[in-house]
Amino acid sequence: MMDSSRPPLPPFTLATAIEKVRLAEDGWNSRNPEKVALAYTVDSQWRNRAEFVNGRAAIVEFLTRKWQRELDYRLIKEVWAFGENRIAVRFAYEWHDDSGNWFRSYGNENWEFDGHGLMRKRLACINDAPIREADRRYHWPLGRRPDDHPGLSELGF
Repeated sequence: MMDSSRPPLPPFTLATAIEKVRLAEDGWNSRNPEKVALAYTVDSQWRNRAEFVNGRAAIVEFLTRKWQRELDYRLIKEVWAFGENRIAVRFAYEWHDDSGNWFRSYGNENWEFDGHGLMRKRLACINDAPIREADRRYHWPLGRRPDDHPGLSELGF
């Protein structure tokens, strides 16, 4: 089965890498596992922390579990480096558990894309830091981060 294209396509320029990262951020902030999974190849391979996830169906299952546990999830991503069909990303997201404990999770991802712009490999390293609710920095309504909201660099992350 042929997958549709997901522009921008490799090889990436700085502008297209920034666009690709923002589109990924927007998708993840939707917290819609089925929608997010469409950005990945049907046989995409992930390493997320110590968990290995293979294929779109497993991605949907993983993201469903994630967003059932990580409540009020808000994410910001930023390009770290790029070249040809790869992008390195740094990110931070805020969330709370069902007991009301808040966290800011920091991490890095390495992405590899096929010629259609679908991600075929995602390698993520993530650390969770407990924060007080008063220390939260992401206060936009759930969903897409507003264009005028500061990014990671502007927030000092």
